[in-house]
Amino acid sequence: MPQKVPPFAELLAGCRRSAVHLEMRDVYGVAEEDEDFASWLAGHRYDLADRATWWNDFHTTAADAVSRGVVVRRARVVSEPVSDYIRFEHSCTPQNIAAGEDVRWLPRRLASDLLLPGNDLWLFDGRLIRFGLFSGDGAFVGHAMEDAPDVVKRHAEAFEAVWERAIPHEDFRI
Repeated sequence: MPQKVPPFAELLAGCRRSAVHLEMRDVYGVAEEDEDFASWLAGHRYDLADRATWWNDFHTTAADAVSRGVVVRRARVVSEPVSDYIRFEHSCTPQNIAAGEDVRWLPRRLASDLLLPGNDLWLFDGRLIRFGLFSGDGAFVGHAMEDAPDVVKRHAEAFEAVWERAIPHEDFRI
């Protein structure tokens, strides 16, 4: 397992074919999202047409990768009824789509027969995993990298199983 964890933007910039993201938590306590989440809870909604108010470095990094031909997919496994945080993510997902991502949602009740990883992850070009590690309350703890072919293969298969079953964003209602 590689020990050094490069920044996300560096990993995505090195991608040539694909980057897939599997999210499985119902709540995240990520500090850089706290203000946006609180604002959303208070009723603020971004105007997708006013890109200057919501576009950020992540969107630029994703859009750059997509423009190079990288296919970027995100699958979210969620409990129902969904948490407020998932409602927030759902309302912001058109931003990810505008950056070129394809996003799907899988209700957890439809995933019971799947074998899923214990942590969220990004898989780059089917060769390198960057796990996102979170505490029980959703606070970000750190990242871990993995490139062992057997581990990468199992996680790629898990993502594809979720993806195949998941509902495209435009059809997923909360």
